[in-house]
Amino acid sequence: MANTLGAREYIPNRLHPFFREKTILFPVLILTGIGLVMVYSASCAIAMDEHNTLFYYLKRQAIFLFASLCIMYITASLPYKLYKSMAYIILFTAMGLLIAVLIPALGIKANNARRWLDFGPFAFQPAEFAKLAMILFMAYSLSKKQETGKLREFSIGVVPHVMWFSLMAVLILFQPDFGTIVVLGMICWGMMFTAGVPLRYLLIPLPLIIPVVAYFLVFKVSYRLERVIGFLHPWDDPLGNGFQLTNSLKAFGSGGLFGKGIGLSMQKMHFLPEPHTDFIFSIIGEELGLIGVTAILVLYGLILHTGTCIARQADTFFGALTATGITLYLGLQVIINTGVTLGVLPTKGLTLPFISYGGTSLIINMAAMGILMNIGASANHGHK
Repeated sequence: MANTLGAREYIPNRLHPFFREKTILFPVLILTGIGLVMVYSASCAIAMDEHNTLFYYLKRQAIFLFASLCIMYITASLPYKLYKSMAYIILFTAMGLLIAVLIPALGIKANNARRWLDFGPFAFQPAEFAKLAMILFMAYSLSKKQETGKLREFSIGVVPHVMWFSLMAVLILFQPDFGTIVVLGMICWGMMFTAGVPLRYLLIPLPLIIPVVAYFLVFKVSYRLERVIGFLHPWDDPLGNGFQLTNSLKAFGSGGLFGKGIGLSMQKMHFLPEPHTDFIFSIIGEELGLIGVTAILVLYGLILHTGTCIARQADTFFGALTATGITLYLGLQVIINTGVTLGVLPTKGLTLPFISYGGTSLIINMAAMGILMNIGASANHGHK
């Protein structure tokens, strides 16, 4: 009996982390599967007009999905502690890519912004990689300072991290991508708070940050203020500032409880801008209804709950902080995207993880899930 029990306990440890962390793997696979179907449904009309084929975005998303699954398997295979020794290399690589995107010969300019690097048939968005790079660097730096016992000192626990964040924020600001800066700042703040930096120190920069945010929101670029006005009073100008939000709300309203059915959305027919990227959640609401939307949120909730558990049970402080950062990263993306489409937050172009069309975001999100899997598997292995 003892030998049989021992064998049962030993078998799970031999499973690859990719397969061992089922509470991450299964929800991610389901969400990406839903994403593939919804990308086709939401983009077919646009694809026919722009590329004379219904399957243009579907084919590309399928390629992105295959590549991202391979990358998730690789990052799940690599010992997560490896990233601790590579933190500065990853950070400087991300900054180099952010600089490269500003060079006219390398960066792609679209809608008065330079956010993509040209790689022939595909484009890469460095800001997405920068988020993951910053998470890994913050986890390394905070864990290192925790080992010295000086993490709770303002000059050690706050100042260096604010400086690195500010440097990356300046590079992103030149693109410009103000929303990414806000998300990145929230991740860094959350990681410092989780690491044990005193709250009173984390509140000190706020009097400086608020005027800067107000300047870029109100004075620097007029369209950001227009977005806020459209968010507050969308029905006052449904064909102007409130165009995106009013059409998004119409999609959810017409979907009802059970939805119209896959492929039967009307808002994707050139009414709702970016139906296959930023506003794909609205198309889901229209075609799958409240039940479909709720099911998707439950899947996200399961991943976030698992991420929180992994952070609490990690076998190292670095692993705990990395898992915290990744969980924050995913959670913020879900909250902001769904909040924007439902009219809870001002309009911000941010993809819905695992579902929206886009290669860079899908690959980076899946890479992050692989790292999270490895952290969880390492903790489980240590407990056996």
